[in-house]
Amino acid sequence: MIEIRNEEERDYKKVEEVTRAAFWNLYVPGCDEHYLTHIMRSHEDFIRDLDFVIEVDGEIVGNIMYTKAKLIDESGEEKDILTFGPVCILPEYQRAGYGKKIIEHSFDKAAALGFDVIVIFGNPGNYVSRGFKSCKKYNICVSDGGYPAAMLVKELKPGALDGRKWIYHQSAVYEIDQEEARRFDDSLEKWEKKHLPCQEEFYILSHAILQ
Repeated sequence: MIEIRNEEERDYKKVEEVTRAAFWNLYVPGCDEHYLTHIMRSHEDFIRDLDFVIEVDGEIVGNIMYTKAKLIDESGEEKDILTFGPVCILPEYQRAGYGKKIIEHSFDKAAALGFDVIVIFGNPGNYVSRGFKSCKKYNICVSDGGYPAAMLVKELKPGALDGRKWIYHQSAVYEIDQEEARRFDDSLEKWEKKHLPCQEEFYILSHAILQ
């Protein structure tokens, strides 16, 4: 039995536990994503209607959270868009289609709310099958003019982007206070932090710029 529904307050602790388990030692030794989940819900850019959990037989095994973001063109015109993250599935439930289900569900709901563009940072191998393309194909860059290999774009409405140059601006909620994140994690069950090869892969991808 699979159910996708909006997160409720009673789910908060469980969702943070799922997020911690999914990201632990994945990108760096330990992780901060569960702290981000913890603080995101009270931020002004958080979109509660696009905060979902996926349950299997009554157990929460994954979640996705969205915030508002912006594109600003060279004349200063702004376009309201979306970004998502954290998005995760418990390790023991990965590679079984649950991530695809919750992501596709969120796309339908986002489009119904009138949003037409999503920009994320992620591994292209995980997202091109969901319709994401390189930011460079849409002429969307970051503030220094670069086109990160990990910055991906999806049009929820075909033709929503017209080819003009845009600069991406994400929510300030993603600018995590590392000391606060450490204190938050220290209040939880102690888990071993490890250096793993996947972290180097992430470092390379996250620092790669398209020419």
